[in-house]
Amino acid sequence: EAPMIAADRQADNTDVYAFRSPDNPNTVTIIANYSPDEVPQGGPNYYQFGEDIRYEIHVKNDPDTQGDDIIYRFEFSITNEDPTTFFYIRLGQQNLKETYTCQRSVDGGNTFQTIISDGFVPPNNVGPRSITRPVGLNTTYADLRNNGIMTASTGETIFCGPSDDPFFVDLGAIFDLANVVVPDLPAPRPPKDGLSCKNTRSLVIKAPISTLQKDGKDVSQAINILDSDFIIGVYATASRQSMKVLSPIGDKPTTSGNWIQISRLGMPLNNEVINPIGVKDFFNSQDPYNETEFEKYLTNPELALYMDNTQFGTAVPNLKDLRIQSNSLQMYDFRNFHNGAAGLLGDPATIGTALDPALYGEYLLRPGQPRSLDILPIFHTGVPNLPPYQLATGKPAGNPLAPGKPFVNNFLPTFGDMLRLNMAVPITPRNDPNFSTLGLIQAVVLGLTDPAYNTTTALQFIPNMDGFPNGRRLEDDVTRIELQAVSGVVLAALGFFYDDYTVGDPSGGITPNLLQVLGFTTGVEKNDVPLEKNFPFMAFPHNGFLSPCSKEGELSDMLLYPNQGDNMKLAAPELFMSTYPNPASTQTTFKYRVQDNSTVTLRISNSEGKVIDTPINAKTVSSGTYELNYNLGNLPSGTYFAALYNKDQMVQYVQFVVSK
Repeated sequence: EAPMIAADRQADNTDVYAFRSPDNPNTVTIIANYSPDEVPQGGPNYYQFGEDIRYEIHVKNDPDTQGDDIIYRFEFSITNEDPTTFFYIRLGQQNLKETYTCQRSVDGGNTFQTIISDGFVPPNNVGPRSITRPVGLNTTYADLRNNGIMTASTGETIFCGPSDDPFFVDLGAIFDLANVVVPDLPAPRPPKDGLSCKNTRSLVIKAPISTLQKDGKDVSQAINILDSDFIIGVYATASRQSMKVLSPIGDKPTTSGNWIQISRLGMPLNNEVINPIGVKDFFNSQDPYNETEFEKYLTNPELALYMDNTQFGTAVPNLKDLRIQSNSLQMYDFRNFHNGAAGLLGDPATIGTALDPALYGEYLLRPGQPRSLDILPIFHTGVPNLPPYQLATGKPAGNPLAPGKPFVNNFLPTFGDMLRLNMAVPITPRNDPNFSTLGLIQAVVLGLTDPAYNTTTALQFIPNMDGFPNGRRLEDDVTRIELQAVSGVVLAALGFFYDDYTVGDPSGGITPNLLQVLGFTTGVEKNDVPLEKNFPFMAFPHNGFLSPCSKEGELSDMLLYPNQGDNMKLAAPELFMSTYPNPASTQTTFKYRVQDNSTVTLRISNSEGKVIDTPINAKTVSSGTYELNYNLGNLPSGTYFAALYNKDQMVQYVQFVVSK
C-alpha cells in the first residue's frame, strides 16, 4: 500500500482483523497478515517470515494512558535441516524451517515477557508428494496446521504460519481508476477476486477478553452491550534495524542499530486509498497517536471527488450509484470543501451531544472539512454512543441531533488510525439468516427498517453490530462498506438523509438514493474459499500442486506421474489421485490411477482431521484409471481432505473445498 514497503514483501502488513471468536465468545481473535500475493507454487524457496524483522501486534485499551497498553512481539528463526538438496521438503526433513519466539509487554513496551519459545510454524503447503508421501513429511497438512496452534504461558492461543489470504477485492478494477463492474454498464470481463488462490502469512492471537480489557474484567461484567470499558484499539507493525551489511560471500546479512518501523496497519484501506502516495511511507513510520497531519485526507477524502458530479464524478461512471449529500435536509452540503454540518458549531441544540463545544464539537465540526463529522471519527477516534451518532430511528423528522436508537460505541479517542472493537457487543452467529458481509451497515439497515428494531429507541442487539467498522470480521466486505461510507451512508443513517428526502416525507429517509447506495457492489462479495469454523479461522493455504484454482480433472496422464522410478531411488507411486471440480457444491469426482494391483481405501476427513466417510473400503483393483463421483449433499461448506490408502499405508491426500 506504500511505495517502499511494496519492495519489502516479508515486512508488508496487508490486513488486520479483530473480532469476538465465534468458537469461544469469551475471547477475541486478532489477526495480522503479512507478505501479500503469495502464489502457492512459489518454489523452490517459497515464503517465510523475516528473521531480521520484528513483527508486533499492538492493543490500546485505556484512553487515559500514554501509548500502547499491550504489545505482542514475534521474532522468527530459520534453519535448513538438509542443506544438500534444492528441495524445500525431502525425506522427512524441511529446509527454510521456521520457529518463533513470542513476547508480551503490558507496560507500554518497557519490558517484555517471553510467552512462547521455539514456536512451530507449519511449512508452506507445497503439494501432496511433499506433505503426505514417505518421500516428504508423511503426514497431513491438517496435522501440521494443528501442530502450529500453540498455547502461551499467559493463556493466549497463538498461530503463526501460511494461510489462504482471506481478503477479497477486485484489485484490477479498483486501481484501474475505479473500473468496477456494475450491472448496467458494459464490462469487458466479470468481477474477479484479485487475491483468489493467493496465500499470506498470518499472526493470529486468541486472547480471553479479560486479558485485553483494561481492568481484567470478563465480558459478563459489562454494564451493557456498548460498555465503553470494553473498547480496544488494534494495529500491527513491522520494524527493521537501521543498519544492514551485506556479505561478499553470500552469508546472511548482519543487522544492527535502532529498530525502525517500516509498516503499519489498523483500519483497512486507509493507507491504500485515503492517504495520497506522497505520504504513504511516512504514515507507515508513525504511531497512531494524535495523527493531526493525516486528518485532512479524511475530512476531504479523495474518493469523494469521484462521487460528486461537480468534481470528477462524471469521469468515473462506474461509481455513478455513489453520490454524496449536497443538500441534506435542504441545508447541509457534505461534498468536499463544503461546510457539511459545521454551521452547527455553538448551536444550543448541540449541548449534550457529541457536537457540544464542551465535548468534541470543534473536532467534529470543521468549516470546509465536511467529513470531519463521519469519516474522521470512524478512522481516528471511533464513534461514541451519543447523538447524533445514533440511528435516525425515533428521531423527530429533520432533527439528526435528537436521541435515536443506539447501534455503535467504539469510541477510543487516540486521534489516530486504529481498528477499534467493542468487545461487549455479542457475536452474530455465522449461520444467522441476518448475518451479512456488510457488517455494521447491515445493522443500520435492520435498525431503520425491521419492525423488530425500528419501533423502539431502546438499546438492542441488532445482528452485525459486531461487524466492520466495529472491529473487522474475516467475512466483512470492507471495500464495499468503505465506498458506501464515503458516499454518505453513515450520515444518512444518523438522519442527515440524501437529497431526495424532504422533511415530513413518509419514507423516513429510506429513499431511492439511499437504496441505490446500499445496492452498490463491486461484484466480489466473499472470499474465494470458505473460512474455517475454528481457530485460526482462515482457510488452509492453497496447495502448490493441487490448488483449488487449478483444473485437476484436466491433468494429462503425463502429469499423473509416469510409470517410472524417481531420482531418489524410491519406487514410483502406486496410486495417484486428483479431484474436480474443486471447489464444488453438490458433487466432486475423485480420479485415481493405479499402477499395480492394489487394495484401495478412500477416507474423507473434515478440517479437524476427523474421518467422516469411507466411500471406498479395502477395494481390490487392478492397474488402470478410476473415477468416483462423490455426493456432497450432506457436507456443509468448508475444507475437507480425501486420503487414499493402499492397504494400511496412506499414499496421498488431496484437499477439497465445499462451497454452497
